[in-house]
Amino acid sequence: MLYFQLFYSFLKIGAFTFGGGYSMISLIENEVVNKRKWLDKEIFLDYLVLAQTAPGILAINISILVGNALKGKRGAVVATLGTALPSFVFILLIATFLAHNKESALMLKIFKAVRPVVVALIVVPVFNLAKTAKVTWKTAVVPIVVVLLIWQFGISPIYIIIFAIFVAIMVKMLAVSNEKRN
Repeated sequence: MLYFQLFYSFLKIGAFTFGGGYSMISLIENEVVNKRKWLDKEIFLDYLVLAQTAPGILAINISILVGNALKGKRGAVVATLGTALPSFVFILLIATFLAHNKESALMLKIFKAVRPVVVALIVVPVFNLAKTAKVTWKTAVVPIVVVLLIWQFGISPIYIIIFAIFVAIMVKMLAVSNEKRN
């Protein structure tokens, strides 16, 4: 029964999310944490961070982690199929339709209307993650600086992640060193 629930939950998420992985975050969190209670919020945040740092599609990475946590490798496969199947079918249908209607005024209006919704679906998880990660006004400086480094200065997120890992290791080493002295 849990396999079916996993497949169905991720199928719904995959079918009703537009805008990619980031817009899926709030839907996945609502389904996995709030509704089904498969994971607590802290574990979900950890999985989200791991999914973002791993190569590949965010929604697929999260479905793999959640499925694996619940039912091992088979659960990961089932959740992943649920996530990917709607996109595969929709893209196939849309590609076929757009090939014949790509210059349609109606299609252009539909895509223009969907854009603000996609932005909202991306912004909401950011605020939810900030709450879960206990980001305060003081600690908000770090994400703001990172956004500016990427957006204004074109610094690759890879370099920022490597730098953050280096800083975290150094801070931990200093803390351990201070504990040994005391």
